[in-house]
Amino acid sequence: MSRNRGKLVRTTITIPASLKEKMSQAKTNWSEVVREMISQRLEEEGHPNMAEAIILNERVKRPAPRNWDSLKVIKQWRRRRTSS
Repeated sequence: MSRNRGKLVRTTITIPASLKEKMSQAKTNWSEVVREMISQRLEEEGHPNMAEAIILNERVKRPAPRNWDSLKVIKQWRRRRTSS
């Protein structure tokens, strides 16, 4: 995360004691980890269409037909686009 974070505020989270014990054993700046994860999550939620597109893509994804030549198809589409 960048050094220029602006004003920092405190917040509290509740976690299981067993998790807290494991966290205490690690030499990690957990505040930084949590800040980064929250920022990442907010960024992802700011792009709901991207998440929806990924889910849709996973639903319709299927193996390519036998002997499929993707390079040939790309070249055909490029030729069509430039000839229009």
